[in-house]
Amino acid sequence: MKLSNTFNRLRWRHWLLLSLLVLVLVIKWSPYLGYIYTLYIYSTIGRILSSFSGIFPFAIGDIFIALSIAWVILYPLYEIVLRKRLARRYAFLAAKGNSYLKTKTVWGRVAEYLLWIYVWFYMAWGLNYSQPNIYQRTGMKPAEVDKDKLREFAYRYADSLNSLSEELSMMKVNGLAAESCRKQMETAILREYDKIGRKEGINPSFNPHPHVKTMVFTPLSSMAGVTGSMAPFFCEFTLNGDIRPHDYPAIYAHEYAHFLGIANEGEANFYSYIVCTSSTNQAVRFSGYYHIFFHVLHNVFDILGEKEGEKFLNHIRPEIIRLAKDDRHYWLSKRSKVLDAAQDFVFDLYLKGNNVSEGRKSYSGVVALILAWEEQKKK
Repeated sequence: MKLSNTFNRLRWRHWLLLSLLVLVLVIKWSPYLGYIYTLYIYSTIGRILSSFSGIFPFAIGDIFIALSIAWVILYPLYEIVLRKRLARRYAFLAAKGNSYLKTKTVWGRVAEYLLWIYVWFYMAWGLNYSQPNIYQRTGMKPAEVDKDKLREFAYRYADSLNSLSEELSMMKVNGLAAESCRKQMETAILREYDKIGRKEGINPSFNPHPHVKTMVFTPLSSMAGVTGSMAPFFCEFTLNGDIRPHDYPAIYAHEYAHFLGIANEGEANFYSYIVCTSSTNQAVRFSGYYHIFFHVLHNVFDILGEKEGEKFLNHIRPEIIRLAKDDRHYWLSKRSKVLDAAQDFVFDLYLKGNNVSEGRKSYSGVVALILAWEEQKKK
């Protein structure tokens, strides 16, 4: 009787897992269903999970991922050691039969656990990748990034960045890394997010008191070149503890866009830009402009050529150029080439496997999105 009950429980658990897998795959490949998920399902799931994870002062998602990786690696090793001990203790045939059965059980449990993780990831946040892109959500038309348009935008952008350069020295004098100053910047960012919503293709805030957390494994994240992340299993967004004060607002705004259901990296950069540069907080405005500096620079050199690129660099105030060089040196000093390359490779595959055909290049799509958004505003 007990064996029958156990079998029935296992059977229903497996049927539930199979049903959820089918549901995830159906939604994953349907933009319409993905949009329904983002608008109506994710906001509810996100509110529940973020309220729960907000109870804890640390990033429980980081701990969960670390423990899961450890279990997947150590559990089979532990069972293999036990099998060897059984083989020494019992007769050869009995040990051989037990070994075969135990091997199937061990790897079956590992496979089932990974499938539950897969389902949890997509049901909790990952299905946001399936929603239509920002052009379809907002009605914006993709802008043709010709040389004249890019040149006009680049120098207008440079003038805005230069005009805020004095804010950089003020940030250093006032020590804006302090907790109270960070709270002011976070409040300013959330205020701007409250002004936009579905008309701009993003969910309204579903948690009035979001809890940003510091990455538990900050040194490892810095070695891999990761400054922030969206932890989907408990709907947390986390920031690298090594982030410098002038980067904090824009990276916070970027990860908060992910928190609201934006999966595409270029779109998250876009929302970070329009929110930060619209703020009345000058430190937040500077961070918003500065955060896309390297993306703008890459586009100028790539499309307008090296000569125009050098001219553009000469148009930028020297203190901002020094800051950019200092930032590059700062992060490279913390980075591990092996971990950085591995993270880039895996993340690129991950993005391409989730309907982001550009992979890591999607980050640089922010400039094209800004140009399209400006064209939309003119109309």
